[in-house]
Amino acid sequence: MGVNLLAALGERFDARALAAARRDVEARGFRLVRVDGPDERLSAWIDWRFAPSWWSSEARAGATWYAERGDAIVGFASFGARDLPFPWLRAYRDRDDVGIFGPYGVVPEYRGSGVGRALLTAALCSLAERHPAALIPAVNDERLCELYRRRAGAHVVDQLTYDVPRARTVILASGDGTNAQNVIDRVAAGEVALELAAVVANDPAAPVLECARSAGIFTEAVCWERRHELRAAYDARLVVALERHDPELVLLLGWMHLLPPAFLERFPETLNTHPAFLPFDPRADEVTMPDGSRIPAFRGAHAPRDAFAAGVRWSGATVHRVTRETDRGEVLVRTPLAFVGLPSVEMLHHRIKHLEYAAVPKAIRRWGFERAARLLRTEDSDRR
Repeated sequence: MGVNLLAALGERFDARALAAARRDVEARGFRLVRVDGPDERLSAWIDWRFAPSWWSSEARAGATWYAERGDAIVGFASFGARDLPFPWLRAYRDRDDVGIFGPYGVVPEYRGSGVGRALLTAALCSLAERHPAALIPAVNDERLCELYRRRAGAHVVDQLTYDVPRARTVILASGDGTNAQNVIDRVAAGEVALELAAVVANDPAAPVLECARSAGIFTEAVCWERRHELRAAYDARLVVALERHDPELVLLLGWMHLLPPAFLERFPETLNTHPAFLPFDPRADEVTMPDGSRIPAFRGAHAPRDAFAAGVRWSGATVHRVTRETDRGEVLVRTPLAFVGLPSVEMLHHRIKHLEYAAVPKAIRRWGFERAARLLRTEDSDRR
């Protein structure tokens, strides 16, 4: 899992050090910019250049220094986030003497240019204004550990060895099952901490059912005969079918029915994959893209078709929590896709599918980490 590092700040990261870092990077043809709080273009750029990740969510929870060359962002270093729901931050959540560093990244073509060093210095200098020490959390690369030791005097304070509990999960799917197969394969490889209890489809001939049966997973078709059954009765049967498996998590992987409020009340931990790049603000009807342009937030069942018809340059994939408002739940992971020149909607669908294959497991991992943090917090409360 990695380690937590702690760096003492003090005079090494004072106002003079920040000024020197800015002068140095400007001499190399770059510019450092600080933003406090969410910046939509920066968030989209992080999602684009460091996909798949949830780094943009972490960056939005604090402040960020980013580096530009011309009009292009080339790297960033975030700092000062509070109340992030991850278990590796458990011991530091209420410590005023420690500020949180990260996430931090430079695009490959500008690594070694001096930008990374300047961004690291700028973020640590900003933390030093309020805290005597900085936590550099969840580092799982020895080369990065050495970089932080050398440039920040950091040392290991925690070995992160806990296990994320496996969550009992039901998959709802309607079609060919490629996303479900991807999750099944990741679970079998030990990359995703799930116990797959069942795969449920709304069509007995859906290929996803054969995918699940081949993996030894229980399958069931819960079909709606529209001419003979009210929608409310079908919804009730679907809830009963899932209750038999008592899932802790429900995954919608190509499920084509809207879910009623009663379903979400019974199974609040439900995630959906959506073939568009959605905004963090659930009220927003537009979303900012990595180049700063704004496009409609394509919600609903025909998002790729709508994006293609609108003639926009961008699409993407988003994994989000499911709420009563269609495609307006909390974003867990999202990835933008530049698709200018694609000849057809079918090709766009194909490209988005491949984004989803990476984004869905990453979103499940984030959900699992947040769940583990909630469980640990409950344990801490019970001990008091």
